Amino acid sequence: MKKITMYTQPDCPPCEYAKTFLKEKGFELDLRDIQKDARARKELVQKYQCYSTPTFIIGETVIAGFDHDKLQEVLGF
Repeated sequence: MKKITMYTQPDCPPCEYAKTFLKEKGFELDLRDIQKDARARKELVQKYQCYSTPTFIIGETVIAGFDHDKLQEVLGF
């Protein structure tokens, strides 16, 4: 199963929906809260040039925002 790193933050409805959706599909998530973890926030901006949540890192693929179709395509379900 592919590793999914998910950048998230409190009070982010799309983040909560994405977490529920992916967990129901059986995926394990490496959650990184950008409000509680300054290192995660810096990594999201500097390494991935993203400023919003949710952002997903799956292998070399970066998905900014909860794009249901793109997640299905990348994860193969």
